[in-house]
Amino acid sequence: MNGYGYSIVIGVAFFAHLLVAHPGLKKNEEEDDDINPYMNKLVKNRTKEEMENETRVDYWNWNALQAVQERLFRKLNENTAKNVIFFLGDGMSIPTIAATRVYLGGEEEQLSFEKFPYSALSKTYCVDHQTADSACSATAYLGGVKANLGTIGVSAAVGKKNCSAMNVEENHVHSIARLFQLKGKKTGFVTTTRVTHASPAGVYAHTASRNWESDTNVLKAKLDPKQCRDIASQLVFGKTGKNLQVILGGGRKKFLPKEVTDEEGNTGDRSDDLNLIEEWKKQKKEMGAKYEYVWNRKQLLNVKNDTEYLLGLFEPGHMKYNLERSKETEPSLEEMTEVAIRVLQRDTSSTSNSSAPSDNGFFLFVEGGRIDTAHHSTFAHKALDETAEFAKAVQKAVQMTNEEDTLIVVTADHAHTMSYAGYAGRGSEIFGYAGQASDSNLYTILNYANGPGYRPLMATGERYVPSEEEMNEVGFKWPSTSPLNSETHGADDVAVFANGPWAHLFTGTMEENVIPHLIAAAACVSPQIPCANFKKQS
Repeated sequence: MNGYGYSIVIGVAFFAHLLVAHPGLKKNEEEDDDINPYMNKLVKNRTKEEMENETRVDYWNWNALQAVQERLFRKLNENTAKNVIFFLGDGMSIPTIAATRVYLGGEEEQLSFEKFPYSALSKTYCVDHQTADSACSATAYLGGVKANLGTIGVSAAVGKKNCSAMNVEENHVHSIARLFQLKGKKTGFVTTTRVTHASPAGVYAHTASRNWESDTNVLKAKLDPKQCRDIASQLVFGKTGKNLQVILGGGRKKFLPKEVTDEEGNTGDRSDDLNLIEEWKKQKKEMGAKYEYVWNRKQLLNVKNDTEYLLGLFEPGHMKYNLERSKETEPSLEEMTEVAIRVLQRDTSSTSNSSAPSDNGFFLFVEGGRIDTAHHSTFAHKALDETAEFAKAVQKAVQMTNEEDTLIVVTADHAHTMSYAGYAGRGSEIFGYAGQASDSNLYTILNYANGPGYRPLMATGERYVPSEEEMNEVGFKWPSTSPLNSETHGADDVAVFANGPWAHLFTGTMEENVIPHLIAAAACVSPQIPCANFKKQS
């Protein structure tokens, strides 16, 4: 018998052993019909009328016909997108969206952006990796070019930590924000991570390493910060960075020298003695611009009406999770988004009323970045809550703008390994059990393929099953199949949602790098696509 045949015999024998040792594994398709839903605590109590409605044929037919009618009579919006707001849920996989619906009240719920009329799928792989990180993906969805893992704002001709290649102008990939600036439009970004973190850095930076957030990080890589410009300095002095009207997020320490203490008593991270916050202020003063630097919620909510440039750094590192932040001192993503839109909407020209809307338009990038960091720690509770907060920010933008002239795009940069599965009863709280496994123990609705939530078999030889009390803890690390200190990203496609001018272009399955090209076309800022040939002016 050859090696191939021997392997088949061994494989069949092993599978037969499993069936004998674990009778619960003997399962066929018909048995699925006999599974009773596992009942958990309900996320909400549905009324008797609601439950009775769902037993009627006409109820479901009526709902479906309404959806059909809406699609049949939907009018295409072919106005120019004067304004564009790009929302990025970092790591917001499709299972994350679905689980957040239940977190907010049930399977039938919709997040704000799920009400948008057009949606698509985005393929997120990098040039050199099957599964994307937030750096190469930012280059794709903001710059329109796929790149190598760990690099930002440069093409795949630049390898990780290749300082000389990163300085070659031909290798630079400019973001959609830069295109808006070249057309005289305002630009800005908001994030719940450090403003120098991978996703927001895609707006303005060109670097061979996402880790080079300050000059100290470059020095630790045994490289020269004068040759390999750190990301924070690019934000203050770079072509795109210095022209951003709004910068809101965390990461204060990347702007301050080690010897300097910030407003909350934390020391800086820089080795070059540069106080980039003061440099930013000095730069705006020399421009003759009206500017404000804020570091807490009260200051943010009281930004002056005539402010042209706004820098807000609310934490030394990432901003705190919504469930852990001080509602008195730290703003929410929704609040930062609202202030950012107001600053960008204002016409601050010397001949105008400072409270009047701007005629030229703007581009705003908004990132819900802590969805991703929560998933890396297998903090499912925090990940879903951050997604809910992200949806609030989207809704605020919808309320503050007009869909006739404002394109809003919502997507994720990559997925995560959290699964949402099993046979839990309808309306079950998402942080519960999905049923009984073949080892006669319960298993959870939410699980991760890998991560710090892994637990080996107990001394009894049984699988660990979390208690209801543990699952209700905000900081509980959810079960993981393989042990890793940090859970990985997922390689699956992510969703794209769009509303406003030319939103109908965002359909089908697309490469992630197509997204900014569609935005540029819709807003008439593309250097490659002459919009006058196919669009009417708004």
